[in-house]
Amino acid sequence: MHTGSGSQADINMIRNLKQRVLFTLVATILAATCGTLAGCLMGRFITLKLAERRLAQEALRASAESDIRLTEMHAVLSAMKVSSAPPCSAAELTYFRALIFDAKYLKDAGRMSDGMIDCSASLAHPAQPLNHAKQDVNFNGSVKAYKNLALYQMIDLSVLTLQDGDIYVVLVPYLQAHTGIRSEHYSEAVRDGLSGQTSWLLGEPPSVSASSFMRNEQVRVGNTLYATRCSTQHSNCITAYITIPEALQADHTQYCIYILLGGLTGGFLGLFCSIIYRRSRSMEQQLRRAIRKDKLRVAYQPIVDMASKRVVGAEALARWTDEDGFTVVPDVFVKIAEAHGFVGEITKLVLRRILHDFGETLRNRSDFRISINVAAADLSDPEFLPLLEQSLKQAEIPARSLVIEITESSTARHELAIETIQRLHERGHSVHIDDFGTGYSSLSYLHDLAVDAIKIDRSFTQSIGTESVTVAILPQILAMAEALNLDVTVEGIETGQQAGYFSVSKHPIFGQGWLFGYPVSTEEFHRLLTDEKQPPVE
Repeated sequence: MHTGSGSQADINMIRNLKQRVLFTLVATILAATCGTLAGCLMGRFITLKLAERRLAQEALRASAESDIRLTEMHAVLSAMKVSSAPPCSAAELTYFRALIFDAKYLKDAGRMSDGMIDCSASLAHPAQPLNHAKQDVNFNGSVKAYKNLALYQMIDLSVLTLQDGDIYVVLVPYLQAHTGIRSEHYSEAVRDGLSGQTSWLLGEPPSVSASSFMRNEQVRVGNTLYATRCSTQHSNCITAYITIPEALQADHTQYCIYILLGGLTGGFLGLFCSIIYRRSRSMEQQLRRAIRKDKLRVAYQPIVDMASKRVVGAEALARWTDEDGFTVVPDVFVKIAEAHGFVGEITKLVLRRILHDFGETLRNRSDFRISINVAAADLSDPEFLPLLEQSLKQAEIPARSLVIEITESSTARHELAIETIQRLHERGHSVHIDDFGTGYSSLSYLHDLAVDAIKIDRSFTQSIGTESVTVAILPQILAMAEALNLDVTVEGIETGQQAGYFSVSKHPIFGQGWLFGYPVSTEEFHRLLTDEKQPPVE
């Protein structure tokens, strides 16, 4: 289940760390960008909805105010008609002044004829207009309306003069460009009582036909929002309107808050999702899914008799390519499985593959054996040995054909290890100590465990031909094995010099390493076994 260099594992860990950081950064930026756009759209939508609601309220307010003004105007006109004083006399003008003084929305009253002002309650000697004033709208046949009559015209204000017969009143300027809070504009449309035509009477008329705004409704025309409210007493309608840029600017702070909240929400959501996604794509989760979906591969590395150079067995080695397409070395993913308590699932998967891939070979060749690595967790698992026995029985494979390899570290629980090895022996299995030498087991320790063989760690093999002090330990290990009558398998043989070192030994030694063959697929290994023309490895 394990082989591979520590440096490669470190490289993979660094690569995965960089990928996770980059993924988180990109996901957060993208989500924040999307959140900002969503916040912008949401902020725009809500701001415009609020603007539409405010426009409706402003139109209703302005319409109600207009009704009050016009009602007062008609009342004053009616009172002026019953004047008993001579027209334009001092007594009548005094009477008119009293009416204007009591009125809230009127600024002048008097008499006019043929578009010329005859007398005024406010102006002692009104100057005559140079030209006759022409009425703009006829309210109901008798009342005429003049927009911004010359004598009363004011900059940026709409002044309305209304004439009934030969009397007139002037309304206080209203429907100003900024009557309401914020940036709403106001216009008043009225239907001519004689012609039936509709025209803008007061305010800032938009570039839209007045006839379009003679009913209660809210519309969006082009880049402008409109809200219209019509009087139930008079023939006029008030329209409040605002352009979309003005609405957004009026609520700029609120709009920016939505954008900011959208960006922050998107960023946090992206970070959260990337964490969840990374967790689901963490090596642990990926490995669990790979085991569940039977995605781990098993490669087989030849084990040869050093004397005859014949292949007498193989070690089954788990291989895994993660969901990103990168190969993860066993030293990494086995440790992950051990740390999270599911390494036994890997052992079971490898066992199933061995029985499937080499069932026929193991049934027909009594001299051929497959080695499988067993973790410490497997030794303490009460279900492991019964499962192993049942699997071999169903496959009709003798227990001696499956070699159980355990590491020195897995035997730390001494009594449990001794008991498990004894039970394996009772079932007919051969038990080997893997990576021997890394723990420097003593003679008494090996004697107590009663294993059948040791596998010398590759670090000792690599020291051959060097000045490393490690090479001096090899003769002692071989002598220890011979004294205990243990078979020896040497890992990591890559050169002829290393092979030659162990070939001269009188003690039976088996070799494993790149010199004899790399870990290969089942098909390639079977071709190796059946290739009768293959020359012996020197």
